[in-house]
Amino acid sequence: MLDTVYRDFGTGYVPRWHADIIDPGAAYLAPARHTLLVAVDAEGAVVATAALDSRGPAHPPNPPQVAERFPSGETAQVRRVYVRPEHRRRGLAGRLVDELMVFARADGGYRAVYLHTDPTVPGAEGFWRSLGKVVHDEREDAGGGQGIVHFEIPMGR
Repeated sequence: MLDTVYRDFGTGYVPRWHADIIDPGAAYLAPARHTLLVAVDAEGAVVATAALDSRGPAHPPNPPQVAERFPSGETAQVRRVYVRPEHRRRGLAGRLVDELMVFARADGGYRAVYLHTDPTVPGAEGFWRSLGKVVHDEREDAGGGQGIVHFEIPMGR
């Protein structure tokens, strides 16, 4: 996951945004309502990840109406869906998200599934549009906000 923030996002590691990728066990495996999925190749190398947690989007940095719509505890937030470039276009991300949705429904306490994406990451916006609906596009805000696109994936997906 860490190499993705450098390669695909171009931001590098930013502690306030990426602390969970330094200790994914504490972030996604220890809490009962969280999970982390990992796909490995035949040699055992990690080729894709996907995570889910019960923390809704915080304001700031997210717009207040997004934080209000998706409160923590009631919202399953999809995070860290990354596929290494050489393994893309094989359906891995879709399969991982399908499994996250199974996990969210089985939990019984989530009423919504939320995620946000940086549309400058190649393929990200189109992928998420194929699975959910846009609930807020910061590029349409005065000043462009952070340029982030916020989505909701239907629970019944």
